[in-house]
Amino acid sequence: MPRRKAAVKRERTPDYKYKDVLAGQFINYVMRKGKKSVAEKIFYDAIEILTKKTGQPGLNVFKKALENVRPMLEVRPRRVGGATYQVPIEVRSDRSITLAVRWIISYTKQRGGHSMAEKLAAELLAASKNEGASIKKKVDTHKMAEANKAFAHFRW
Repeated sequence: MPRRKAAVKRERTPDYKYKDVLAGQFINYVMRKGKKSVAEKIFYDAIEILTKKTGQPGLNVFKKALENVRPMLEVRPRRVGGATYQVPIEVRSDRSITLAVRWIISYTKQRGGHSMAEKLAAELLAASKNEGASIKKKVDTHKMAEANKAFAHFRW
């Protein structure tokens, strides 16, 4: 909690090829050690692979995958009277997008495959079909929130 004033939200910059803010955010999450051109190449190659495999625009498959992975609920720990409860809370839209992007990239890195672009394309394709590890993470998060629904009255 800031003592002075609230932090200003900066506008996200779109990527140069598709002029899409989500794609720009995704590229920034893929980026390591400031190498944005490498991250852009990985992302655009993955989109091309998706286009070839599905026959529809790769950016649409990417957006569908992100929409499928976005969580609606999550659990947050709340300490009440010496006990810590896992309280289910609805996820804000910007946080749900960030979580989806983070999950997709982390499970892409764990996949077996040749290049990062191929692994990313495979994970996005699986997520667009409601399959894969990132979808499993979303389902597990929702199950945990459902299991702890009894503690929802601790939400504040």
